[in-house]
Amino acid sequence: MPNSASPADTVDPIEPATPSSGALAPAPAHPPAPVLADYDVLGAETIERFADDPDFVTALARGLAVLLELSDKKRRMSIAQVSHRTGIPRAAVRRSLHTLVNLGFVSVDDARRFYLRPRVLSFSHAYLSASPLAVAAQPILDRLGENLREACSLAILDGDEITYLARSASSRIMSPSLNVGRRLPAFCTSIGQVLLAQLPAAELDAYIARTRFLPFTEFTVTSPARFREVLQRVHDNGYSYTSQQIEMRLCTMAVPVRDREGHYVAGINVILQGRVVAEPDMAELFFRPLREAALELGSLLLA
Repeated sequence: MPNSASPADTVDPIEPATPSSGALAPAPAHPPAPVLADYDVLGAETIERFADDPDFVTALARGLAVLLELSDKKRRMSIAQVSHRTGIPRAAVRRSLHTLVNLGFVSVDDARRFYLRPRVLSFSHAYLSASPLAVAAQPILDRLGENLREACSLAILDGDEITYLARSASSRIMSPSLNVGRRLPAFCTSIGQVLLAQLPAAELDAYIARTRFLPFTEFTVTSPARFREVLQRVHDNGYSYTSQQIEMRLCTMAVPVRDREGHYVAGINVILQGRVVAEPDMAELFFRPLREAALELGSLLLA
């Protein structure tokens, strides 16, 4: 990435790289690693990995897989479609859907197509209302969004993806892919990059070895070597800037959130949809308020 002006010229970055802390190590040779399943699509292959675990409840795992498959699609789905998408036998899918319908989590129409009912929201509500991070972040995000007049979000690194936990109440209408609860690949999102850049070298190596760098747009970084360069820059600057990496005409800038003990627990970003803004301009406008919001939130979080 060509060098460009950054707020590091005028404001100390959150976590500048130093000779003692070290730059990101060169990529060592890795044997081929299996690709982890997308958590939003819990397939039969993932479930079969636990076949030798006597305490693993396969029926429960299949029911959750069916539920996740329905949540990942906007359209209604038949038993055959769910079976095809998950790799779970039709008979098992039918039993799972029958159970979910009777428990009120799923409905079925006259064409025998299945869809989610509002009761599934009880899962996310229970988590978000009990999460100190999400609860503490909401007023800070609301104030940040109002001051910037832009959409702001909070997300965490969960496995190889990020999960959005909160966004500012004043957010403009945004892509559904950025809603609370949505999961996205970490490598092509600003919050994902700003948290990946803080991983220990061994963890980062393992992540890169198993990740499929899929091209969501023509601008997505898909080269592992190039991705390491991006993370090095993120580490040096203390922020991540992504432009059209996961969706056209979508720019974001993120900074990490650290708790009182200095652990990296989340990221806060600002999201500009429908227009492309250069990195120096984004940095000048948003780095300082983002960092201040991250520091305020971090001061409220116990380790």
